[in-house]
Amino acid sequence: MIEIKALRKSYGNTCVLEGIDLQVNSGEVVCLIGPSGSGKSTLLRCINGLETYEGGDILVSSERVDRHAKSIHEIRTQVAMVFQRFNLFPHRTALENVMEGPIYVKKENPQEAREHARQLLEKVGLSHRINAFPDELSGGQQQRVAIARALAMRPKAILFDEPTSALDPELVGEVLAVMRKLADEGMTMVVVTHEMGFAREVADKVCFLYGGRIVEEGPAHEVLGAPKHARTQDFLRRLLNTDEVSA
Repeated sequence: MIEIKALRKSYGNTCVLEGIDLQVNSGEVVCLIGPSGSGKSTLLRCINGLETYEGGDILVSSERVDRHAKSIHEIRTQVAMVFQRFNLFPHRTALENVMEGPIYVKKENPQEAREHARQLLEKVGLSHRINAFPDELSGGQQQRVAIARALAMRPKAILFDEPTSALDPELVGEVLAVMRKLADEGMTMVVVTHEMGFAREVADKVCFLYGGRIVEEGPAHEVLGAPKHARTQDFLRRLLNTDEVSA
């Protein structure tokens, strides 16, 4: 569903992504891990057309991603994105935030969009908070609204950019539970995360990025349980107990 070939991206003289090759199949969960500055978030932003890139190709359902092409709006409805910060409209309720995209972008019937938004907020466990404004919600609740908002566009895939990094530790679990449910339902997902337990449990494939390259890629149990590359081993050793990582 998502195919990336020899992707290159730079900011000025700084190369951020260098020769990225990645394939994400329909229904697959791919977790991107690696240290800060390795290019993980930039890769997601390129897939979503939020960033231009200097070389290579990104294809979504065989359509080339080009930020300046008219087709980018359609691609963004197919591939939704959930950010670290929730980016909710502060003057709109949870229900209105979820309805916004379908009504104004996809031109859906407002009544149908409202009913679908209610169903999605129930899906993420927030049926009792549909009329709450963002500042009346916890961080975890706001992120669940953001996930419902992404789902409202009826996407084929969702990109998650460290969706729990801005949350207090006690709120992380409620967001990961929603993401696990989506994975169980077959949603195609690309997830930038430092939650290794989630990656181990849910990911079909894990990619370790370092210096703008995919250094190691494979099934979650292999990359996280028996990493082959020294960079991967060192990174995981800092996050996990040493007996969980093969040196």
